[in-house]
Amino acid sequence: MKFAITSRGDQKSNEIKTRMTNYLTDFHLVLDESEPDIVISVGGDGTFLEAFHTYNHRLEHTAFVGVHTGHLGFYADWVPDEVEKLVIEVAKNPFQIIEYPLLEITIHPNDGGNVDRFLALNESSVKTTEGSVVLDVSIKGEHFERFRGDGLCISTPSGSTAYNKALGGGIIHPSLESIQITEMASINNRVFRTIGSPLILPKHHICELKPIYADRSFLITIDHITKSYTNVKAIECRVAEEKIRFARFKSFPFWKRVHDSFISDSDQRKF
Repeated sequence: MKFAITSRGDQKSNEIKTRMTNYLTDFHLVLDESEPDIVISVGGDGTFLEAFHTYNHRLEHTAFVGVHTGHLGFYADWVPDEVEKLVIEVAKNPFQIIEYPLLEITIHPNDGGNVDRFLALNESSVKTTEGSVVLDVSIKGEHFERFRGDGLCISTPSGSTAYNKALGGGIIHPSLESIQITEMASINNRVFRTIGSPLILPKHHICELKPIYADRSFLITIDHITKSYTNVKAIECRVAEEKIRFARFKSFPFWKRVHDSFISDSDQRKF
């Protein structure tokens, strides 16, 4: 089996990366950073997102597993003290594949040129540095609302615990193939009116965002990546056909992951 290891770059993560590389090659696994069967991310969720975007062209062939070396990483199942155990699991035992849905973002230019297509594991956001974001929101080809405010966040179920949660969105189990659209400081008065609540769309519902002002520039994030766009005709959001594949060697249910990340008893005072 071929493997690759990504590191956050700090001393602790680099040491674990080196140790795991040596262990796995001793077990006759092949280090292959171009076409790995499994990618091990050592760091936090940011490191995991970087690993995903590095290998998102190989989602059908590559599985991911995380080791967190700081605060509890939402995508990381393993801690540094379990490195030897993880190495043995990777080298000796077949792993279970768990699939999570992804977000597909397609950006169409006004000039009819090439479209840009991205996959997001957590979310995409649409903002501007030029006043308010003003967008016509359509769902399944039907106009839904005209949004005016700071921006919109479109998240995956696994990403619903990230920026979406901070904006007041709901947490969605990744077994539900869906996306969630959450407002950022929408303007609601007698002139402008939005739904004011997060929208959860199933896989077969496509959301299209159309700028009202053709000359407006946008800052569009895809997970940790920020891109600047002008001359945008439409931004299309949907559940992607592709999925991320996690290599699971032990049970770590989603709701336990949520509990441990946000309300673990170890972090609460007892009176």
